[in-house]
Amino acid sequence: MNEARLFDLNIEKILEAWDSAHAIRELIANALDEQILSGTQEIDIHKEARGAWVVRDFGRGLRYEHFTQNENPEKLNAVGKVIGKFGIGLKDALATLDRNEVGVEIESAFGVITLTQRSKHDFGDVVTLHAAVAPPRDRKFVGTSIRLSKLSDDDMARAKQFFLRFSGEAIIEETRIGRILERKGEVSRIYVAGLLVAEEENFAFSYDITSLTEAMKKALNRERTNVGRTAYSERVKAMLLQTKSAVVAKVLADQLMALERGTGTDEVRWKDVAVHACKILSASGSYLFVTASQLISNANAVDHARKDGLTVVTVPDNIHSDVAGAKDVNGALMRDISVYQAEWNGSFKFDWIPIDRMTQSEREVFSKTVAIAGIVGGLPKHVKAVRISKTMRPDFLSGLDAAGLWDPGTSSIVIRRDQLRSVRLFAGTLLHELAHARSGYDDVTREFENELTEFLGTVAAAAVPANRNERRRRLFWRRK
Repeated sequence: MNEARLFDLNIEKILEAWDSAHAIRELIANALDEQILSGTQEIDIHKEARGAWVVRDFGRGLRYEHFTQNENPEKLNAVGKVIGKFGIGLKDALATLDRNEVGVEIESAFGVITLTQRSKHDFGDVVTLHAAVAPPRDRKFVGTSIRLSKLSDDDMARAKQFFLRFSGEAIIEETRIGRILERKGEVSRIYVAGLLVAEEENFAFSYDITSLTEAMKKALNRERTNVGRTAYSERVKAMLLQTKSAVVAKVLADQLMALERGTGTDEVRWKDVAVHACKILSASGSYLFVTASQLISNANAVDHARKDGLTVVTVPDNIHSDVAGAKDVNGALMRDISVYQAEWNGSFKFDWIPIDRMTQSEREVFSKTVAIAGIVGGLPKHVKAVRISKTMRPDFLSGLDAAGLWDPGTSSIVIRRDQLRSVRLFAGTLLHELAHARSGYDDVTREFENELTEFLGTVAAAAVPANRNERRRRLFWRRK
């Protein structure tokens, strides 16, 4: 009555690439799946005093009928939560352990199962692996216990490293797609529902994917290893586009700057991921986004930004084009050079000098404003005033005190008071700022250079001693 019954496992193909660690991985995966599906306590993995390793769950208990399943409907309905989906994983594991001479004993309330090689029924010349199913020792036994003898500690350690919960990788953020993990070690690891399926040498993070596409479901083959990047890259990308973590954004921003130096991880080569990271970063602190060329052409402005406490982030041109004028995840305008210049301009307080505070000679020079502007067609309609200030904010590009500026915020040209020392100084500064007012461009732009060239041509024409230009020429170049 207590004699073990033999159950033919009917394993047609042995996974030659598997070793004992891969087999233990399947046993641990089954235990974890049962914990999730049954809502029971944490699984237990320990080594007995006599040297055997034990993997135990506290679920519903293994039955010999489980060896007959090809697909498990319960697991298929919990994709992303559990690891397995086919019953053959357990049989593959048992076959691999038997081949490697690891002793296996499975105990539950439904029986005690060991492995043996026996002839198939009625075919004595065909020997296959059988499960020897004996009656249970304890019908109140909770869960399933798998005792493994002659298993090395190294094989168990390698088996556990297939699982996120034993990897030591911290979770940085959870999204609807999965979890972004802190990379630990020389490679990043890609998990599906906590099980390692691939490794990446050039990712900044590890990832645990819990929301699977159909392509990913198909890619999770029988061996569960070496899943290609094409199967999971869209899931990783979608995860990063859902992130709100400043920690993730900071790491990606560092990788963006590394990309400019010819390195950088692969995540920031996805443009929309890089832009999204910049938007998160912008919302998390005081940052200035510039290109490598702007670091050179706007060196003084960038240095001033650093002194103002801004963190400068260098991004590729194609990323900067999407950042400039964009809003961060909180809806605030992201800070590029033009935004910082506007902030710079808006922070300065002028010391205005009205006409009644000017000296007689200053008033005489200032009275030439309309005449000087007339050389180039007069003041544009949108220029509401020409104003004099004792103080002037430093030039945004050079860092030196500017002689004048076009202030579009107040639609006025502002000229530093000391430019009233002579008509020549005042006229030169006024014409320069008129070029800004007419073009709307900064000093370093090609459009401004074109506008200034046109102005200089007009001034040169005004200086030719002939006909109606003669009077203007004398007025313009007359010294006080």
